[in-house]
Amino acid sequence: MESLTDKTDTKISLIGMNPSEISSCLQLKKGFQAKQIYRWITRGVKSFSEMTDLPASLRSSLEESSFCLYTTEVAAVQSDDDGTVKLGLRLFDGSIIECVLLRDKTDGLTACLSSQSGCAMGCKFCRTGTLKLRRSLTYGEICEQFLLLQSNAPGKIDHVVFMGMGEPFANIDNVLKAVEFLHDENGINLSMRRITISTCGVVPGINELAKRRVPVKLAVSLVSADDTIRSSIMPVNRAYNLSTLKAALKNFQSVSGRRFTFEYCMIKNVNISDLDARKLASFCKSLTVIVNLIPFNPCPELDFQTPSREEINHFCRKLDELGVPYTIRISRGRGIKGACGQLAGKLQ
Repeated sequence: MESLTDKTDTKISLIGMNPSEISSCLQLKKGFQAKQIYRWITRGVKSFSEMTDLPASLRSSLEESSFCLYTTEVAAVQSDDDGTVKLGLRLFDGSIIECVLLRDKTDGLTACLSSQSGCAMGCKFCRTGTLKLRRSLTYGEICEQFLLLQSNAPGKIDHVVFMGMGEPFANIDNVLKAVEFLHDENGINLSMRRITISTCGVVPGINELAKRRVPVKLAVSLVSADDTIRSSIMPVNRAYNLSTLKAALKNFQSVSGRRFTFEYCMIKNVNISDLDARKLASFCKSLTVIVNLIPFNPCPELDFQTPSREEINHFCRKLDELGVPYTIRISRGRGIKGACGQLAGKLQ
């Protein structure tokens, strides 16, 4: 895990720290003041001067100190007709990341957070995969995304998914530190059951999550239950093939006792044949899992096509025949390149 600090040229951010860490970092003599600062941070204030229950002298000294709150700035805001909001955030080193606020049919709000700037996994159907990995984000930068999305939300965000840019398990310590911040009952107070970590199939990360017994939800981008196809579009499968992945998922299931999700991006002429359905059904056996079907979201950089409605319906009927539990995700944010697989950290 990164150290407690997110550094700009001269400033150290307090976002993502707990009260004890804030107190130690600021060398506060009165412990309750660290709790006050922490509460203000979780409410989304942008400066120390807004923390009105702190003594004026302390606020002033903090403003002039080497400490700050946000190290990222909102460089772009885009809104779609379906209620999706995408933020382009400029990090202290000039890199751009994206995070997304999604609104469902019942007006529930989900924050989709990035864990890295760029990505090294190279999944062929994902726009982020066309980028090289710049670096992993600190836990503070991850927490800032949530707070900035909350400040642009029409209500309280009630779910968080780590499905933005990057592979969360390639930055597991900072992601789980951010999860602690989001879950703390004295702050954001988000239930672990409302937090999902999505992976392309990094087996050591799945095993580590099981070992630490962090009760978040797990989603795995499966895309194909055929090793040859999966390896051709998801390089991770060359390191951790389907057999290795299934063994890790069985272990996770036995430890957590919870159902997880397979994310299945449906790609025309790639993974939606009857044979693909049968292989998916076979792979799901002995696993407590639901398959989340996601029609491919088109991107200018990617040479894939979205299946027709008829093709999607045929694949679903085959899964019905085979007894595979599934849902079809309605892609939101397509109009602003904010849907699954469309994030690329490029300002519009």
